[in-house]
Amino acid sequence: MGYVLITGASEGIGKAIAHRAAQDGRDLILSARSEDKLEALAGELRQIGRDVHVVIADLNAADGAKTLWAKATQIGQIDMLVNNAGLGINGPFAKTDTAREEATAQVNMIALTQLMKAGVQHMCQNGGGKILNVSSTAAFMPGPQMAVYHASKSYVLSLSEAVAQELAGAGITVSVLCPGPTRTDFFKDADMKDVRLLKLGLSMTAEGVADAGWSGMMRGKRVIVPGFMNKVFAFMPRMTPRGLLTWVVAQFYVRS
Repeated sequence: MGYVLITGASEGIGKAIAHRAAQDGRDLILSARSEDKLEALAGELRQIGRDVHVVIADLNAADGAKTLWAKATQIGQIDMLVNNAGLGINGPFAKTDTAREEATAQVNMIALTQLMKAGVQHMCQNGGGKILNVSSTAAFMPGPQMAVYHASKSYVLSLSEAVAQELAGAGITVSVLCPGPTRTDFFKDADMKDVRLLKLGLSMTAEGVADAGWSGMMRGKRVIVPGFMNKVFAFMPRMTPRGLLTWVVAQFYVRS
């Protein structure tokens, strides 16, 4: 049995997935930018008998994903990859920080694709494996005030489903986790702490999302949407005219 490689593992959903993997008896390679947080988490997981390695990586750097993969595979074989790292920013497209949106595209799409590609090729050579890409219910609809973030998560959903079909029967499963609002620091980092969406009382815990993602990945489920209301939001775009849908989503991101 090889290692589970988790990106964005220092907090939130990534940290919760690391705990769930360790509880299932898995050894881990944890990656993020924050060395202190990763080392603290690694210490916790080592106390329950797991072999845990820390690889510091900035996936916003052009060679960040390739460098991470090279260092991770020097540690050992990887048979599970969790692409959890992600960025976003709230605000009108004409005014949001360009560098932050470029970083969102780099981390959410380019780095994820590079790691997924390397993971698929590695798993093909080593007898199979599992990949979990963390997307969002944002993937199912356009998102005024978070246009790049929603578009990037739609990319993750589409890519994951397509590659899952390509690999059917090959011993490699690709799952995509699409949570709704989750109680993590993402909303603070994305300048979203006072938007209407967070005042609807629908947020899940990171642990609840991680449990759904891990168990879904282990079953080989392709699209995982945790929580009843999130399933409603994911289904709603199929029944709603696009113009109306876009207007409704915009209301969620109004500051109040």
